Amino acid sequence: MKFLVLNGPNLNLLGQREPGVYGAESYESLCARLKTFAHAHGAEVEFVQSNHEGALIDAIHAAQGVYDAIIFNPGAFTHYSYALLDALKAVSVPAVEVHISNVHRREEFRRVSVTAPACVGQVCGLGLYGYEAAMGYFLEAQP
Repeated sequence: MKFLVLNGPNLNLLGQREPGVYGAESYESLCARLKTFAHAHGAEVEFVQSNHEGALIDAIHAAQGVYDAIIFNPGAFTHYSYALLDALKAVSVPAVEVHISNVHRREEFRRVSVTAPACVGQVCGLGLYGYEAAMGYFLEAQP
């Protein structure tokens, strides 16, 4: 199985940005952790992080026929990017939306995801483990 882990705005600042909310681990540490997890399960993983909506859309389009699943943390785009919703719906690569924090315990605007309807599920509030949980879902769902 081959995963694309797609991260949106400000996730490159993991470990620096609000560590009380997002934790102290860096983005590089997250990627290393997920590589280890994937390899331990006989899977491959590649990473794209961008603060630009168009780059994320391009990555979703390019996933068709290359990846078996997308693990996607859209960051703030979660709440208003209909373009990302449309991109996810345009490809036949299943996705799980991941949020490090529990968005339902935060500001009201964070509780609404416009991208989740294009995903098979959503994981939130489990810290970085949420990415592994999403990957595990796809690994177990395979025949």
